[in-house]
Amino acid sequence: MKSEDRNLGMDRPISRRDVLLGMGALAASTFVPGRAFADEMLRLERAGGFGPGYPPDLTGLRGSHAGSFEVAHQLARKGRSDWGPIQQPDTEIYDLVVVGGGVSGLAAAHFYRREHPSARILILDNHDDFGGHAKRNELRAGGRNLITHGGSELLQEPDDYSDVAKGLLHDLGIRPKRLHAAFDVDFYERNNLTGGTYFDRETFGVDRTLPYSLVSSVHYRGWIPVADSPLSHEEAIPQMPISDAAKRELMRLLNTRKDALPDHSYSEEDDYLYRISYREFLSRHMNIREPEIYAIYENLMTDWCVGIEAVPAIEAFYWGLPGIDATSRGGVRGRLSRWLANRSQDSSMYHFPDGNATVTRMLVRSMIPDVAPGTTVEDVVLAPFDYSKLDRAGSNVRIRLQSTVVRVEHESTPRSSRRVGITYVRGGQAHRVWARHCVLACYNQMIPHLCPELPALQREALQTMVKSPILYNNVALRNWKPWKKLGVGALLNPGSYHVVSHLEYPSDFGGHDYPRNPDEPAIVHLVRFPHRSNAGLTPNEQKRAGRRELFATPYETIERNIRRQLAGSLSEGGFDPARDIEAITVNRWAHAYVNRANPLYDEIYADDEDERYPFVRGRKPFGRIAIANSDAGSSSLIEVAIDQAHRAVQELRRGSINGSGTNSA
Repeated sequence: MKSEDRNLGMDRPISRRDVLLGMGALAASTFVPGRAFADEMLRLERAGGFGPGYPPDLTGLRGSHAGSFEVAHQLARKGRSDWGPIQQPDTEIYDLVVVGGGVSGLAAAHFYRREHPSARILILDNHDDFGGHAKRNELRAGGRNLITHGGSELLQEPDDYSDVAKGLLHDLGIRPKRLHAAFDVDFYERNNLTGGTYFDRETFGVDRTLPYSLVSSVHYRGWIPVADSPLSHEEAIPQMPISDAAKRELMRLLNTRKDALPDHSYSEEDDYLYRISYREFLSRHMNIREPEIYAIYENLMTDWCVGIEAVPAIEAFYWGLPGIDATSRGGVRGRLSRWLANRSQDSSMYHFPDGNATVTRMLVRSMIPDVAPGTTVEDVVLAPFDYSKLDRAGSNVRIRLQSTVVRVEHESTPRSSRRVGITYVRGGQAHRVWARHCVLACYNQMIPHLCPELPALQREALQTMVKSPILYNNVALRNWKPWKKLGVGALLNPGSYHVVSHLEYPSDFGGHDYPRNPDEPAIVHLVRFPHRSNAGLTPNEQKRAGRRELFATPYETIERNIRRQLAGSLSEGGFDPARDIEAITVNRWAHAYVNRANPLYDEIYADDEDERYPFVRGRKPFGRIAIANSDAGSSSLIEVAIDQAHRAVQELRRGSINGSGTNSA
């Protein structure tokens, strides 16, 4: 082992699954191919893997973990159709089979069961845990069990949810006001933790962390209520490891109030700023010439999962990137500035200790009460879940994990058929179950492969939805003293492997206590949005390139980058990666966020639900099959997933009343 790796602690025994599950997915599937791989994954599931048999406890490579996607790739990429002899493990017909156990799939089962209390429902999911992206991670450090989220993290502005989404939360006993009160909004101010910037050695020649953000503070405050920076532009910019010419340009960009769009009237500005990219705005209207400025801002549009050349300028302003004050939208009178100021008050401080995994745990326990003790949202946070109760014979609602669906088809014609056959592969063996209704709550792009009998135009519409890949990594640290010493609670990291890193949200709920003493163990989140920016690629092409990178990257490489980045950004605060890192969970989401239409590339219609949008055409019901997922609402927000589940169940209901409800698209 190289001395650098030893210094980083790559040889230290931490909580992670090495060997099979800790490998990169491509390496793992090559090492244990085909049926042997499936058998080994199933054996590990039954034996509890390399941990205690509780999926949230498993560290190492999670999210789209090895064993969760190989069958789907054989179907979609290689066109495999023969899965061998098909067994029928369940002799009775289900009332509903749901394909996908994420928020939308679980919500669809909830809504269907509310209308049909005695219905027999089966939920199939390809992962070893339920929840979709709303996964729960548990890590251990300093003898303490730490709870966090592995994906979906916030209830964003729940007061503005639809009546349907509000109703589901109410049904589950979730009261957003109580949740909001559990968030310690003063934590960052009390500890003088601001939003900072980390310049890494590989990109900028030196490791340097400044308690100063290169984006507007509202970028953080709609997300984390960090303290104000102790540094002004004039104090911070001279400390940055960039050239003098770049410092002068950056100072001008951050301080200018001169109108950069004199040829556009106030009424024309919005439309214009939607039609040019942020990179074009910087070069054409702000006269930014230094490559270092672009290196800093290139990939800071995080959730968009593309470079600034593929993001409308006005969206970059909403995200806090500089330049708004050079337009009539900026300044104290600017409408956008007022919106940003209002947004910064408290908008997203609705966070369970395990993110939106609490919502999925409440959904599961409400349908399968024996899975965990308790009845309230407070007691579910620390409740132990017995996964052996998820798929019990005789239970009206069953959740079958490690089961990848490969075929969904009506028994006869969609209009006349009385049941739907659902074929799935589990442990290398093909199985088929039958249902009166089926909800497809999986990714849109998979649906045409699962259900080739769909009309051609609908299949085409479904395949246009290219989702963004994300690495969402959690690291348990011995303590958080380095963050306290440096005076930062969240960092943007231009040029680094992970563009975002921050301390866990300070939330006390359901018996979970946030570690307020810097000497206590804590979790740090590091997020990477793989894409290929500034290469002349469309957003979809950038995301596909990122997904290829994601699947080709072994766990060891990700861990090394985690250790290097934390060492580089926190070493001045006394951080030692070999000593201070106690556990790592890598949540690899190959198909994570979905974005609305991008005006730089897509046609925009006045009605957000216009039939010409592919996501609207793609979600049409087809016979006894309906589609429910966040893709169907073209947004990855949890309320959209819930709303789409409700729509799908209502479509099945109307189809039952009026006939098959066949879509003739």
